Amino acid sequence: MNPQLTRGLCYVVASIFFVLGLKMLSSPRTARRGNVVSAIGMLIAILTTLTAIAGVKWGWLIAGAALGSVIGALAARLVKMTSMPQMVGLFNGFGGLASLLVGWSEYHWNWAGSAQGSPFITVAILLTVLIGGVTFTGSLIAYGKLSGAIQGKPILYKGQNLVNAGILLAIVTLAIVFYIADVRRLPAEPGALVYTLLMGAIVLAFALGVLSTIPIGGADMPVVICLLNSYSGLAACAAGFVVNNSVLIVSGSLVGASGLILTSIMCRAMNRSLANVLFSGFGAAVTQASQYQGQAKPVNVEDAYLILEAAQSIVFVPGYGMAVAQAQHAVRELGSLLEENGAEVRYCIHPVAGRMPGHMNVLLAEANVPYELLVEPQDVNPTAEMVEVAVVIGANDVVNPAAREDENSPLWGMPIIDVDRARTCIVLKRSLNPGFAGVDNPLFFKDNTRMLFGDAKASIGALVSEFKS
Repeated sequence: MNPQLTRGLCYVVASIFFVLGLKMLSSPRTARRGNVVSAIGMLIAILTTLTAIAGVKWGWLIAGAALGSVIGALAARLVKMTSMPQMVGLFNGFGGLASLLVGWSEYHWNWAGSAQGSPFITVAILLTVLIGGVTFTGSLIAYGKLSGAIQGKPILYKGQNLVNAGILLAIVTLAIVFYIADVRRLPAEPGALVYTLLMGAIVLAFALGVLSTIPIGGADMPVVICLLNSYSGLAACAAGFVVNNSVLIVSGSLVGASGLILTSIMCRAMNRSLANVLFSGFGAAVTQASQYQGQAKPVNVEDAYLILEAAQSIVFVPGYGMAVAQAQHAVRELGSLLEENGAEVRYCIHPVAGRMPGHMNVLLAEANVPYELLVEPQDVNPTAEMVEVAVVIGANDVVNPAAREDENSPLWGMPIIDVDRARTCIVLKRSLNPGFAGVDNPLFFKDNTRMLFGDAKASIGALVSEFKS
């Protein structure tokens, strides 16, 4: 069989594996299998590509693959679930950097010295290095905000948008001049001139990635993670055109498209536009005309147990506090005991709960919570008054009734989980401090709210002990 035809068929098979794997990732039941299927597709694509290259130095490749495998295995085993969002952000950045290096090396070794530049390849190289550069530094900033190395609040200064627009204009200008000089080879031997234009555009792309991410507040990081994930896919897609690799184009397109779709879903979940997320500086200064008055009503474990023991309809609402406390297994155990007691138990997950899309879903799946018990806000809100007890575990902004009641609140208009309409709401928190968005929560002072202060895992564990005794 023709070797070129064989490679093409292998790439088709790899692409099919990617599509099937992505489909499987849409359900917790098949997500692990989807990861395996996608990994097999990537292995096929890599081996097919390497066997088509003459003079491959297999020793270096095997050593690099082994080192990467060790790092990946350690990351998977040692990184805590609370640190998963920043690790995903870091991986997005590395993906962008890898694409940038592919575009740069392709130009440096194969096109810079050619007699006549290719318009198509030149554009592809520009897109690869510029999108990759923005993705890399933007992801580093996102990592810093999520990990706490950089303050979560937006970093703003006067004329910020104008500065970013100026940098973007400079990048476009350099790219156009580079394109003209490279394609037409002007002057006859461009040498350092054209190369300097490319490197200057890359440096400005690095700067734009930093400056366009620092104004975004920590509460909006889940959306930014989705967007940067899309950027990394688009950079990989452009790199596929640079190196004429069809499977890289397909995989990059899948990542880019899925990231954009997820970004749109997250924005709708907050009832905000992408422009508002990127440019509003949400959380920089929270000013509210309404001062929430009242006194929180603490409850101890024994009283909380009596409330839950008598309830027939219970909804758990997990948030980042559950991830920090690593309380998902205790929550699952408590849910099972409540079911044995005759109660209907559900787990309501807001699309932007946690620090990345699907954060709570992954935690509950890890605790073997049945997928059919996971519901969304629209499944609970219409009959919220019929819920006897809503148990909020570390969630804050996604249950803040100010989004419904206070037009002056930064959260105004954001769809929330209406736990305040339940007959009783038990909130597990360490204190009355606001959430990641920095917005005070009047839920804590509602007549039907009881505050169970302390570590969520310890509190849930104490409730489990009450039921067992």
